[in-house]
Amino acid sequence: MIEIRIDELLEARGRTFYWLAKETGISHTTLWRLKKGRAVGINFPTLEQICRALSCQPGDVLRLADEKKAAGKRAAKGG
Repeated sequence: MIEIRIDELLEARGRTFYWLAKETGISHTTLWRLKKGRAVGINFPTLEQICRALSCQPGDVLRLADEKKAAGKRAAKGG
């Protein structure tokens, strides 16, 4: 499972979710889905906009989740 680390990056930079939406032009809905792990995927232009706004690399935004934790979350959701 891939995790999106937007919250961690925003907090480290003292920025808000709403700032990121305004700065990138990415809709709140799209960012919310990414933030909550409800997105099916992320396209490269969106990832690039996030990276440019947060002055980071794609690997800073994306992380491979610990499989033990991911399995526990899937079991809790019934999947």
